[in-house]
Amino acid sequence: MKVHERTSEEISVSPEKIQQLFRRTLMIVVFSQIFGGAGLAAGITVGALLAQDMLGTDAYSGVPVALLTLGSAGAAYLIGRVSQRFGRRIGLAGGFLTGGMSALGVVFAAVTNNVWLLFFSLLFYGAGTASNLQARYAGTDLASAKQRGKAISIALVSTTLGAVAGPNLIGVMGDFAVSMGVPSLAGPFILGAAAFLTAGLVLLVFMRPDPLLVSNALENEKRIDSDNTTNPTPVKNNRGIIVGGSVMVLTQMVMVAIMTMTPIHMGHHGHGLDAIGLVIGIHIGAMYLPSLVTGALVDKVGRTAMASAAGVTLLLAGIVAATAPGDSLVVLILALALLGLGWNFGLISGTATIVDATTPSTRAKVQGSMDVLVALSGATGGMMSGMIVAQTSYAMLSIGGGLLSLLLLPLIIWVSRDNVALKQDKNKKTA
Repeated sequence: MKVHERTSEEISVSPEKIQQLFRRTLMIVVFSQIFGGAGLAAGITVGALLAQDMLGTDAYSGVPVALLTLGSAGAAYLIGRVSQRFGRRIGLAGGFLTGGMSALGVVFAAVTNNVWLLFFSLLFYGAGTASNLQARYAGTDLASAKQRGKAISIALVSTTLGAVAGPNLIGVMGDFAVSMGVPSLAGPFILGAAAFLTAGLVLLVFMRPDPLLVSNALENEKRIDSDNTTNPTPVKNNRGIIVGGSVMVLTQMVMVAIMTMTPIHMGHHGHGLDAIGLVIGIHIGAMYLPSLVTGALVDKVGRTAMASAAGVTLLLAGIVAATAPGDSLVVLILALALLGLGWNFGLISGTATIVDATTPSTRAKVQGSMDVLVALSGATGGMMSGMIVAQTSYAMLSIGGGLLSLLLLPLIIWVSRDNVALKQDKNKKTA
């Protein structure tokens, strides 16, 4: 039997061939994520500094991050819809290429000192960051249920390689930019343009056949075969979507809120930029580097167990951050490492839950919508954190964030009871 993709390509339905395509797709995702991570880091690292330099004030230095977040949320929605209709290749490549062209727009804005072009370009630069996040789903389209956590984790670790390399090239790219008559702070966006455009071209050229279209074709074949058997066709699990989305949204909000105010908190207690950079660097490492272990645990011990671990770990992070002496660098490092680790548990378990709960015919669309909520929750957490600290304290923010993460537990109990009821119902039918 042959499965036809919309591009008229054919692959055999044999499990061996599907696994071969799964591994090939994952390799392509890895390469695109390495470049995409470098582009992602460029915007986050110097966007605010470039705006400050062009405007001559720090009053609007937060605008670039807000525009990146807004653009990322809008792009996530569009990429999900485009991917659902035309496949991952077109959706993700389109997002990366848009981000790359927008990075060139940022460079041109810096050369011409055009602030409005800068803001406009940063808004569309978010398309690259949205593609970078959604690419983790492409590796799961042809994965079995026991491979999904691992596939997600490999994509996240690949992003780390680029995200770590990007900031370390700021000085080099700044010198390169100056040699071309471009302001030094625009240098990282030259790197971002090259990185995003390369990531987009890798996906556009090599992601054939498209994993989502193949997965959808396989589902259609199963639906046809199920008409002649007693095996039911898988359907979308709305409860699983709610739980998976809630896990990602809550962990993102708590993580961003505490992370955003930690450098300010440290500055108030006399810590220098080197100490702040060390804490945030370890935090980012804890967000991504444990992914391979986390992915294996998500596949082995289950999504709900790791989502529960996310809630507990974030609570511990909040408690440690709240009780840490302001001058204790070691305790703050521990708090931010736990914060990153809890986010890692939540993102991978939540993503795997979303994949489990959807079918190929709706998966990309649902995933895009979930990533919109994740982006907006992060923006909300970042904006609210400053207000909360201004009205109370960093300790209250940390405790509040930790307690908020405990909302994951009732959700997990809810879905666990549902799974038990389903198993009992299946056993009754089998008997």
